[in-house]
This record gives sequence, structure tokens and C-alpha cells, in this order.
Amino acid sequence: MKLPIFLLLLLWGSQLFSQEISKPNVLFIISDDLTTTAVSSYENGTSKTPHIDRLAAEGVRYTRAYSQYPVCGPSRASFMSGYYPSATQTYGYVSGRKNIGPHRKTWAQLFKDNGYYTARVSKIFHMGVPIDIETGSDGQDDAASWTERFNSPGPEWKTPGEAELVQGNPDGKIERKGGNVMTIVKADGNDLVHSDGRTANKAIELLKKHKNEPFFLAVGFVRPHVPFVAPKKYFGPYPHQEIIMPEKLESDWSDIPKRGINYVTSVNGEMSLEQQKKAVAAYYASVAFMDAQVGKILKALEDEGLEENTIVVFTSDHGFHLGEHDFWMKVSLHEESVRVPMIIKVPGKKPAVCNSFVELIDLYPTIASIAGLNPSMHLQGKNLMKTLDDKNYQVRDMAFSVSQGGRSFLLRNEKWAFIQYNEDGSEGIELYDMLNDPQQFNNLAGHESHEKVVSFFKDSLKEKLKTVRSNDLGIKYTAMNP
Repeated sequence: MKLPIFLLLLLWGSQLFSQEISKPNVLFIISDDLTTTAVSSYENGTSKTPHIDRLAAEGVRYTRAYSQYPVCGPSRASFMSGYYPSATQTYGYVSGRKNIGPHRKTWAQLFKDNGYYTARVSKIFHMGVPIDIETGSDGQDDAASWTERFNSPGPEWKTPGEAELVQGNPDGKIERKGGNVMTIVKADGNDLVHSDGRTANKAIELLKKHKNEPFFLAVGFVRPHVPFVAPKKYFGPYPHQEIIMPEKLESDWSDIPKRGINYVTSVNGEMSLEQQKKAVAAYYASVAFMDAQVGKILKALEDEGLEENTIVVFTSDHGFHLGEHDFWMKVSLHEESVRVPMIIKVPGKKPAVCNSFVELIDLYPTIASIAGLNPSMHLQGKNLMKTLDDKNYQVRDMAFSVSQGGRSFLLRNEKWAFIQYNEDGSEGIELYDMLNDPQQFNNLAGHESHEKVVSFFKDSLKEKLKTVRSNDLGIKYTAMNP
């Protein structure tokens, strides 16, 4: 039986509409300088992150996710472009577009060019914290990635409230200081005084405004990046007197190469034990403040009826040392600096915990594939889609990261963490048995009994560098997708 033409048109139109609304949205949330050791759904019993924990309980939580560069700029350039820092030679505090090139589409740009509304709220590509937050600057952002972009200015270290500088201030005379230092501010006022509070509000506004069209919404929180600034109420659960510092060995640095001693330490920061405890407590308070903002956005997603058609991703650009080995902040290739929390929640997929090694660079091809988009065949990340159905699927047998201008390297597998300084190892090597020495106290690289292990990793690194430096700029590419 032939249907009237108007019914055929109606059916055709309804199919198009159904296809349009079936496009999954993407909500990408990233915290700045968040280590797994401060997330309670990972392994911290002191720092409480109930909203991130809830997301982890509803999605796939990756326990072995690694940053490709433990510094904000190159890490973000890497996972947003889909290329290793070693491929694009992007190592500084930049977005990476100059090295990535105009012909390569970033993660957000791919969605934008496929009919998505794409928006950035605050820090996704590199922004200097606190300076770009104070001024409300775009930082090193990539305009081509976004339909719209929004900054969230805040007073940062100048925020009114009780302040204390706990780094480079042994006599306690300096109350506060700007820049990339550990100034603590127990701030007066509510969440909206601060950049992250404003970021959450803007993200919720955009969710409501664009809920009837496919969107890629990237939300960048700047906490717990220094300065440690948050409303006073978030400090209450973390009295510094009750903070238990990580175990330390008196001779810990004796077997670490000079290049492996981090750029900020308790020693060069002239930090007393009390100041160290105050720094950890303030970091946890900053994490709690950020977690509360995550909770607001996730509630809005639920309230607006968007959960059933929105992929949610939560992660950090890299980790952060909180006194382990007397190290502070990032840059180091030790575990606390390189490992990151990573959660992917996909509608219709069961919650799980995946212990495979994965990398931040894997997010681009994974989320694009889930959304039915076709990213460049040259992307250097791996597709994690199989892990969403099979938590035991092994994506990688080891993770790879670089630091110090691309001259320091990490290979991390089930048993070993191998760190090499310079391609020839001329400034030292570290080797840790992660099953028996997860705190990385005993460097085995110089032990005769481990010569074969060191040799294996040296050869593996040479091969890895050949692979990651392959790209689509006239150099033969070695496919890395499964």
C-alpha cells in the first residue's frame, strides 16, 4: 500500500530528528594538577571527593591512566591534538597549535566540524595560573576548536581571607605571594567569589541553553593548582595538625640522579614539617572545593534530563607531589606526578574498574569513536571502546610519558617503572619494582642483578621513540590503534 506523500515526508522528517537527537553529547571535565592520591575513589581515605566518587561508581574508572607530560601546557596540547609531545615537539607552556599545524583537527574541532556546538569554559588548553585567571585571559587557547569560549576570572591569591605562604617563607614573615607558589587563602565569601565557582555556573547555563542540540562542553577547573585558594568552609574537615605526611627515608635522594630531584622540594622550599602539613591540608581543601563544583554540574545534567544521551569524562592534566620523597608539585616522572584519575561514563554501559594501562592521549580517538565520528588515522592514541564492555581488556602493556623538554622518559608496566634522563641515559636511570616497592624508594638501575631489565627498557625506549615521533608530516607513521 502506498502512503500519501505528506505521511512519507512526516516519517522522513521524524527519522532525521531521531538521528539528530541521538547524537551523544560530550561533557569533558578536567581538574588542574589533581593527583590520584587525593581522590577518595582511588586510594585516599583522608581527602573526600563524593561527587567524583559518584561518577566513578557510575562509569568506568581507570586505575592506571598516565599523563604524557607532567606539565599543564604540553599535556593539554597532547590530549587535545591526539599527538604525543615527542611527535609535535610541544614541550612548553603553549597550546601546541603552532607545532600541531593548521591541518590537524583538535578533539573539540572534530566535533565542531561535525555539527556540534562546542564550548570551552575556563582552562582547557594552557592558561597561566594564577595570572591568566586574574586577568580573565584566553591564555594559550585554540580559537578554532570552539563555537564559543568563556573565561572565569577570579582574584586568586589576592582573595580576601586568612592567608599564609608555606613555600620559601621559613620565618613566616610573608603572608601571601603571587605566581606559581604555595600560597594558602582561606577565603571569605562563597563559591562564586572564585574562578571555579563561576566556571560551574557558566557550564550549567550552557547545558540548559544548548540541551536541544548536540554539544561538546569542555569545563576546566583550576583547583587544586596553586595558589591553594578556596572558601573557608572547605578547610574545616582538614585540620593540618591531623595530616599524616607520606613516609620518608633519610637517604632517599642518594640513589636518585640529580635530574630526578624535583624542582620544588621541602629543602629548596625551606618548608618546616608544619608548613608541609598545612600545604597538604590546603590542597585537600582545594580539591574538596573543586569536587563540589563538579557535583553542581552533574546535578544540572541530571535535572535537565541529559544523562541518558551524554558521555561524561573526568580527568586531570597530570598529578602532583604532596611531600613524597620531599617533592612538591609536578614535572617529576615519579608516580604521584604522572598518574592521573580518569573516568568515562557512557550511557548504557555498566560501571566497572579497568586496570589496563591507558594514556590521556587515548581520550580523543575513544570519545570520537563512541560518538560515531571518524578522527584522523594518524592520531597516536588508542581506542578504549573495548574496555567499556570488557574491564579486563588490556589496551597497552605499558604507559609512556616525557618531561624536562622531552629529554626525560618514563616507561611504566605491570612490574616496573623505568625512568631515563637523556636518550643515551647519560644523566642517569631509575628502575623501581612497583610490586614490591610502590613508593619508589629503592632505585635498582645500578644493580648488576637487574642489568637485563635495564637493557630491555633501554631497547624498548628506543623503539617507542621511533614510533611516537612518527606522524603525518612526511614521516612514516606506525599505527597505534588496536
